[in-house]
Amino acid sequence: MPSAPAIAAPAADAPHQAFHRGELHAQQRAGMLEKMAAIGPRVIRDFMPDQHREFFAQLPFMVVGSMDEQGRPWASIMAGAPGFVHSPDAHTLRVQGVRIAAGDPLRANLREGAKLGLLGIEPHTRRRNRANGVVHALREDGMEIAIEQSFGNCPKYIQARKPELLDEDASAATVATDAATLTPQMQAMIGRADTFFIATALADDDAEVHGAGHRHGTDVSHRGGKPGFVRIDGDDTLTVPDFIGNSFFNTIGNLLVQPRAGLLFADFEHGALLYLGVTAEVIWDGPEVESFTGAQRLMRFTVQSARLLEHALPLRWSEAALSPFLEPMGSWN
Repeated sequence: MPSAPAIAAPAADAPHQAFHRGELHAQQRAGMLEKMAAIGPRVIRDFMPDQHREFFAQLPFMVVGSMDEQGRPWASIMAGAPGFVHSPDAHTLRVQGVRIAAGDPLRANLREGAKLGLLGIEPHTRRRNRANGVVHALREDGMEIAIEQSFGNCPKYIQARKPELLDEDASAATVATDAATLTPQMQAMIGRADTFFIATALADDDAEVHGAGHRHGTDVSHRGGKPGFVRIDGDDTLTVPDFIGNSFFNTIGNLLVQPRAGLLFADFEHGALLYLGVTAEVIWDGPEVESFTGAQRLMRFTVQSARLLEHALPLRWSEAALSPFLEPMGSWN
């Protein structure tokens, strides 16, 4: 496993408390430290604005990051009829009537006190909002999540495709394939992908890496690119460009402290889901970065485990319109 770099912790009175030291280190390398020090406290809230509360309530799915008992992060999708996620107050998300695929790691990771990363994303409008919270109450058909952080994300790199929820009776039985490396079927799925989701985490025993007042937990994020933007190097290595974004560096900041991640690829046409447990390395500069037009840096993932669930996603999607932000970006070809 790649080791985390030595990163100095911020001083106890540092004005950057919206971010932990991994995020601060990434912001400093990108020349964005002072700008983010001013922006972070304004846009990262400990409650959900009404606009975010209404947005989550209209979605038929939500992407969730969770941690297993070994502290490994996993990215998952939960689905339901619009309104299955709703917010009774600014500090709470309530989930009811949820559908989670059999074999999804999230099923084993849900428990009271579990820290979750949440991504509400509406691909056809290219809107997305993020939140982090703790499972406050777990019920047979859902849960209540106490929100600790809430913030918006820009529409960059989201492919516009509209989801439609399948009836329960229309869903075929899930078929699972587990492997230690990428099978040819998994590689073909990744090779076609224009989107994936990534979960990262800081576990309880990483508490010393945080600035004062920072809540540690799990984060989940979206990554998009032209089809084939994920390069497959053999049966256990993936390389991905990292484009300019909101400069929070939540994902990369987490990886600098704890280089484990969970990747999730979806087959939007047939409903398969591919879950990868990986270790990550951030490549900041050099010829490989320069060879990919638009890449600010690269992320390299080494696959530790893989699970392919066929017929797992109870959603079908319209044909995708590529994000206009990707037009000037390069490819691996």
